[in-house]
Amino acid sequence: MNANTHTIEASNLSLLSRIIHLSFSVATTVLLYLISLGPIPQHVGFVMDGNRRYARGLGKEVSEGHGEGFAALKRTLEICLRLRIRVVSVYAFAIDNFSRSENEISALMRLAKDRLAELCQHGALLEEYGVQIKFIGQISLFPPDVQQAIKEMEEMTAGHKNGVLNVCSPYASRDEITTSIQNTIRSVYNGDLEIDQITSTTVFNNLGTSQAISKVNSRLFKRPEESGKLDILVRTSNVKRLSDFMMWQASEDTQLHFVNTFWPEFGLSDMIPILLGWQQKQWIKQLGWD
Repeated sequence: MNANTHTIEASNLSLLSRIIHLSFSVATTVLLYLISLGPIPQHVGFVMDGNRRYARGLGKEVSEGHGEGFAALKRTLEICLRLRIRVVSVYAFAIDNFSRSENEISALMRLAKDRLAELCQHGALLEEYGVQIKFIGQISLFPPDVQQAIKEMEEMTAGHKNGVLNVCSPYASRDEITTSIQNTIRSVYNGDLEIDQITSTTVFNNLGTSQAISKVNSRLFKRPEESGKLDILVRTSNVKRLSDFMMWQASEDTQLHFVNTFWPEFGLSDMIPILLGWQQKQWIKQLGWD
């Protein structure tokens, strides 16, 4: 086989690859358009679980698993934004995760600084869709350089009002609720609120996630008063627990999905059945069949 034959075969493979990629892109666009014709959830949350098990199963370093997990976040976020899902909340780092090895934590900090910052750059995904990024949790537990990077990311996207990406890190739902109660008490102490005015709604509105969502244009929500509640909560890697994530935001109407896929492998084929299932339940509810 001569060099010309090799060149022709390589050219044909390249052309085939481009055709397959284009076909998938067109099919994705059509599929998302069809889904967009139905009801769309306002708030979707993800417990991004399985990065370490995914990496170990393939004989890779744990840091590689986290790296591919960030790629899955970008992929999934784009699906949500294309469908005009206004609030996406992700469990990126639990307060308890500080007990992990120093090497793993350092690798995660570098990834958070570099890869999340990419989403915030001029012309990148968050600017394209007009979405701001907010970090929810005890930011003071992070090293100073990470705190500075978080501040810069939030400032870069602060003017975006079409939606919000809540990066819950370092986070625990019990801590978020405790902080909300402290802030509510502080409002009473400062004379901004009477003690008999405190209701569950007051505390809910003081949650970090609720505060972040309040910056989004309320006219974009069909149910502004419920924008803080989770419509869908997804946990990957087939672990059936919430792990202290958005315990208050997950109401009786929240649709829970525990999927077998490890987070780095999560994508369109996992997301579509979840969205279709949610839409079906909304139609059943509208028809009064629930």
